[in-house]
Amino acid sequence: MNKAPAQMSRFNIAPDMDSSSTNSNEYTSYQDCASKVPLNGIQYSDVEAESQNFLSDHHLGKKKYEAEYSPGSASFGMSVFNLGNAIMGSGILGLSYAMANTGIAMFVILLVAVAIFSLYSVHLLLKTANEGGSLVYEQLGYKAFGIPGKLAASCSITMQNFGAMASYLYIVKYELPIVIKAFLDTNDNAWYTNGDYLVLIVTMSIILPLSLLKNLGYLGYTSGFSLLCMVFFLIVVIYKKFQIPCPLPENFINITVNVSQPPQTNNSTDEECCKPKYFIFNSQTVYAVPILTFAFVCHPAILPMYEELKDRSRRKMQNVANVSFLGMFIMYLLAALFGYLTFNEAVEPELLHTYSKVYNFDVVLLIVRFAVLTAVTLTVPVVLFPIRTSVNHLLGASKEFSWPRHICITVALLVCVNILVIFVPTIRDIFGFIGASAAAMLIFILPSAFYIKLVKKESMKSVQKIGATLFLIMGFLVMTGSMALIIMDWIHNALSSEEHTGGH
Repeated sequence: MNKAPAQMSRFNIAPDMDSSSTNSNEYTSYQDCASKVPLNGIQYSDVEAESQNFLSDHHLGKKKYEAEYSPGSASFGMSVFNLGNAIMGSGILGLSYAMANTGIAMFVILLVAVAIFSLYSVHLLLKTANEGGSLVYEQLGYKAFGIPGKLAASCSITMQNFGAMASYLYIVKYELPIVIKAFLDTNDNAWYTNGDYLVLIVTMSIILPLSLLKNLGYLGYTSGFSLLCMVFFLIVVIYKKFQIPCPLPENFINITVNVSQPPQTNNSTDEECCKPKYFIFNSQTVYAVPILTFAFVCHPAILPMYEELKDRSRRKMQNVANVSFLGMFIMYLLAALFGYLTFNEAVEPELLHTYSKVYNFDVVLLIVRFAVLTAVTLTVPVVLFPIRTSVNHLLGASKEFSWPRHICITVALLVCVNILVIFVPTIRDIFGFIGASAAAMLIFILPSAFYIKLVKKESMKSVQKIGATLFLIMGFLVMTGSMALIIMDWIHNALSSEEHTGGH
């Protein structure tokens, strides 16, 4: 779901949400999933023992790295599906909020721009991989800039995954209390409906045990299920637009909507709020571009999927990306548009949670929530795995598997992400910060920098190199500008909160 999603993960099958990006060295051994996702794993020599057991079959450990350009087996259609999984993530839940703070026209312009820039970034990455002779994201960084380049790529991927993991736990924090209240038919604010407590309980009882496994054999099912959940979510968003009246009457909660006779109101202010706006500029507009970049990042998944593409060529993989991005563009636009038209200015940073303003209990929404909760809960261990492996590499750990080290790193990562989810106010801040930093690095800065450095046959005065240079500059402007504006908004909100507290 990653962009997180990973999109939700970037293992050929993408969680996501969102985010959908992870350490590309981890595309190493998932041949046991071949019947579910026809991508054959290859083990790179520099991958530690733990990752060589990840999703591995009993015979896979005997395979050694043979050649980066080994024949692929994934069809065009399956590659489109897998890349769509890699793109799709939790970022889709924040798009209506972005539209509510930019307006329909401005949002469409930004969505088109980010989609085109992301595709151009894929083009640069594929060309760099051919010229640089590597299909591993971090290895391209190493060939281009040595250890600093590899660290930049590895840290960006790790940050993106950590943000995706946090966004999934935010969904648990927001949605699980609503599901429990619906089942218990209560509005009591008891401890078992407190989102912070529920995140800790879910982490300790489900996520931690799954994260400690050396093999995550359910991975092949998780990605397809996650994408189906988001498609179902989109259908429900469109359906509910024609069922929920605007403006909402005060007694609307838990009543049956008569679509043919929507409630009338004489409140002109409310009527004005229901008119869609096309251009909006406010303090929250600064989050729009980071939310979009968070939703589209999938680039560490590109090279492993390129490697597994049957009869591969750069043009064929670019076409795979074009089709996948077009499909996700349409889904993103529909989800944002109908979510915004349903709630207008009242939409929250996490769209699904906004429906709790309207319904205390709704069977369809309850099914959506339960499905999404199941998907994100099962995806967190998948996203955590490459983060743990990166930490192992950064600590210089030996290639021998160690249970104490395995457990300590897993627990430490889950503690950190739970602290983040409990104390950071909203999921908007995660979308904003990760989208402005790690996602901007993965989409804009790193592919263009690798291209400029590794593609030697083109001079710096060529149109291609000039375009990549401008893209690199734009990436720095997007990252620094978005981060500066987001930090200013945080400071402003903190000062306003202090003044409000002091006034009382």
